[in-house]
Amino acid sequence: MDYVASFFDSRSSSWSYASLRNFNKLSSPVQSHLQKVYLTLAAALLVSALGVYVHILWHIGGLITSFGFIATTAWLVSTPSTPAEEGKRLKLLAAAAFFEGASVGTLVEAVLQFDPSIVVMAFLGSVAVFACFSGAALVARRREYLFLGGILSSVVSLMLLLQFSSLIFGRSAFMYNVEIFGGLLVFMGYVLFDTQMIIERANRGDYNYVKHALDLFVDFAAIFVRLLVIMTKNSSQRERRDQERRKRRSY
Repeated sequence: MDYVASFFDSRSSSWSYASLRNFNKLSSPVQSHLQKVYLTLAAALLVSALGVYVHILWHIGGLITSFGFIATTAWLVSTPSTPAEEGKRLKLLAAAAFFEGASVGTLVEAVLQFDPSIVVMAFLGSVAVFACFSGAALVARRREYLFLGGILSSVVSLMLLLQFSSLIFGRSAFMYNVEIFGGLLVFMGYVLFDTQMIIERANRGDYNYVKHALDLFVDFAAIFVRLLVIMTKNSSQRERRDQERRKRRSY
């Protein structure tokens, strides 16, 4: 019991209001780097929203944009992080964000036809989740969450194996829930892990803010998609139950 009490005491002290405002443990270059990362992430999200809008207008999203996202992401990762290549890397990030937005636009368009408020709630929920987990990584002790890397990689590998088996044996409702809810938890963990990895790399002199913004963008997009699916599914189930109640009352 003493160990349990000491654990929660340490958690509560690390989550005080003062600790949330205290970033003095981060050096000035790291703080400046993080500002660049989050500003670049915000710009990428705006470009991705433009991709969603363009898809709704002209229905460009699909397999081609998905391959476009993979290709531009691979190109960006392989581009050297030098000042001479900075403009090129920013353009590749913008292209990747646009392609991802157009791909997600197929889902967003369907949800908008069902209930537009779900899209807003899913986006705000994604912002809240991302801010909480990224903030937790910023105020935590250095390298505290880096152990998650191996665990998350193993879980992702297991989920890919389950997806492959579902192609052979068919996808059940259980498998669907594992992919959606399990994937949501995994990418929440990746927000913690990637944020601390960005800090650790910056402490070692790696200031590739474009690549780091891409890592966080992928996490955010994955969380948004899963929250959108979960909220749409829950809303659909509530509407179905309401219709059944109205039918029973009419009889």
